[in-house]
Amino acid sequence: MTVIYKKMTQTQMIVVGYLLLILLGSILLMLPVSSRDGNMTSFADALFTSTSASCVTGLVVQDTYLHWSFFGQLIILILIQIGGMGFMTIGVCVAILLRRKIGLKVRGILQESINSIQIGGIVKLTKKIIKGTLFFESIGAVLLMIRFIPEFGIGRGIWYGIFHSISAFCNAGFDLMGENGAYQSLIRYSDDWLGNTVIMLLIIIGGIGFLVWDDLSVKKFQWKKYHLHTKIVLSTTGFLIIGGAVLFLILEKNNVLAGMPVKEQILCSLFHSVTARTAGFNTTDTGALTEGSKLVTMILMFIGGSPGSTAGGIKTTTVVVLIVFVRANLMEAAGCNVFNRRLDETAIRKASVVMCTNLFLILTGTIFMEIMQPFSLSDVMFEVFSAMGTVCGNHKRCMYGIKNGAGISDVLRKNRKSDICTFTERAQTWSTDPETGRRNYDRIEQGVENEISIDYRNWKICPSSVY
Repeated sequence: MTVIYKKMTQTQMIVVGYLLLILLGSILLMLPVSSRDGNMTSFADALFTSTSASCVTGLVVQDTYLHWSFFGQLIILILIQIGGMGFMTIGVCVAILLRRKIGLKVRGILQESINSIQIGGIVKLTKKIIKGTLFFESIGAVLLMIRFIPEFGIGRGIWYGIFHSISAFCNAGFDLMGENGAYQSLIRYSDDWLGNTVIMLLIIIGGIGFLVWDDLSVKKFQWKKYHLHTKIVLSTTGFLIIGGAVLFLILEKNNVLAGMPVKEQILCSLFHSVTARTAGFNTTDTGALTEGSKLVTMILMFIGGSPGSTAGGIKTTTVVVLIVFVRANLMEAAGCNVFNRRLDETAIRKASVVMCTNLFLILTGTIFMEIMQPFSLSDVMFEVFSAMGTVCGNHKRCMYGIKNGAGISDVLRKNRKSDICTFTERAQTWSTDPETGRRNYDRIEQGVENEISIDYRNWKICPSSVY
C-alpha cells in the first residue's frame, strides 16, 4: 500500500479519496438503521445518494426526510460537509487537532484540492477555511432555527437549522421538507424573507471560494488592492445574480410567479438566480418553467460558482477568461487584459480545456439519456446540465409542473391532439395553512382511473416520479 501511495499523483489521490468516501457512505446508507422504515436500502439508491452528497449535487432518488432516518440524514450531512470542504481539508483538520506533522506531499494534495495558487502558507489557509466554515455555518444555523423552532419544535427545529445551513453553505441542495409531500424543497417558504435571505447568503459565501475569503479578510474593503482573481469572482458573481434574477422575473412574471405579490416575485427571482448556479434549492416549481427560463437556468448551472469553493460548474473565472480572449481576438488586440491586468496564456489554455471537456460530456450525456429515456430534449438537457454543474434542479421531481388548482400524477397515456390524458392512483393539490398562511401540497389517493381534458396552455402534468 505504501508503494502504491508513493507512486500516485496528487490528482489520483484526490480521485481515489472521493471514491473511498462514496463507497463508505454507500455502505452506511444501506444499513437498516439508516432508513426510516428499518429496511435495508438497495445498493443502487445508497450509492446514488452517497455520490450526490459527496459531490454536493443534491440529486436524489429518495426523499431525504421520508426515506432516511435521523442516522441516515446524519450520514448524508457528514458526506455533504466533507464533500463541500474537501476531504483533504477535513484530513488536515484532524491532523492539526492531533498535532501531527503535515508533510510536503499532503500540502501538495491540499493545494490541488482547494485550487490554491501556491503551496506556501497552505496550512494557514486551511485553518482559515475551517474557522470560516464553522463561523458561517453556525450563524446560518442559528438564524434558520429562528424560523424552524416555532414551526417544528426545539429538537427538530435545531436539527433542521443545522442541516439546511450546512447544505446551503456547501451548495448541496438537500432538504428535509418532505413532511408535507415528497421533493418540495423550500416551495412553502417562497415568501419568507428571513429563511430565503439566510440560504442565499450561505450559498453565495460558500460559492465565491476560499481564496476570495482570504483576500477579503486581509484587505477588507480595499477594492484596488484585491487580487485579480478576487475582482473577477466578485464582479462576475454580482452580475450573474442580478442578471439572472431580472431575466427570471421577466420570463416568469405571467407563469410561475403569476398571482404573487411583487415583493415575493422579486424574492423568488433572486433566490432562483442564486440557487440555480450550484445549490439546487427552489422556492418555485422548476418543472413549470417556460423554455426561456429553462435556458437561463441551464446557463447559470453550467457556469456554477468560483474556483476553490463548495460550488460546481465550469467556474466564473473560466467564463470571464474565455470572454476576454474572444473579445481580444475580435478586436485584434495585442493581449488579453482585464482590470488592467494581462491574462497568462496558461490560464487561457486551461479555461479552453475545461469548457470543451464539459461541453463534450454534456453532449455525450444528453445523447445517452435520449437513448435511454423517452423525455423531451429540453428536459433531458436540463437534467444533464444539473448533474454536470452539481446542481439539483428538481426538474424531474415535477417535470411538467403544477398549476394553481391541481397537478395529477402517474400519467398512463397522453394524447396531445385530443388533449385527453389518463391518470390513476394519486392526485396532488394546493392548500393553504390557515395559521401560517403557507402553501402546502395535499396528496389524495385515488383508486380508479380518470380521464381528464387538459388545456396545456394553463395546466401542467406531474409524473409519478414526484412520489
